[in-house]
Amino acid sequence: MKNIFIASDHAGYKLKNSIISKFSKNQKIVDLGPNSNESVDYPDFAKKLSKRVASRKGSFGILVCGSGMGMAITANKTKNIRAALCYSKKNTKLSRLHNNANIITLGERLINKNKAFNLIKIFLSTKFEGGRHLRRVKKM
Repeated sequence: MKNIFIASDHAGYKLKNSIISKFSKNQKIVDLGPNSNESVDYPDFAKKLSKRVASRKGSFGILVCGSGMGMAITANKTKNIRAALCYSKKNTKLSRLHNNANIITLGERLINKNKAFNLIKIFLSTKFEGGRHLRRVKKM
């Protein structure tokens, strides 16, 4: 079983809770906050989650904010983190196959919960191809 960490800001709070409800039946998901939809600063939660994922080999993260962009930008400042803003099946699959992404970021204001669920399933089930992609990932 994979270690999966999740966090959001206030704009992603509702989707974060829906994801936890959907996936915690079959996976252990560690919720790193926030605990309400009161206004918070997304970088605080992106950093907290990124540090956890970076320190636990083979773990994954899910970050949710309004657009997913701020979370991705912040998370990618952490060494050994490859956060991918995912919005389609294809870009989600490629983020894992070619980039070995270890955090998926989602925008609650841009996708509905069923699409988010499908993207997370793809993200968690797709294996990194390695090969020529490994050389490139090592350069990141």
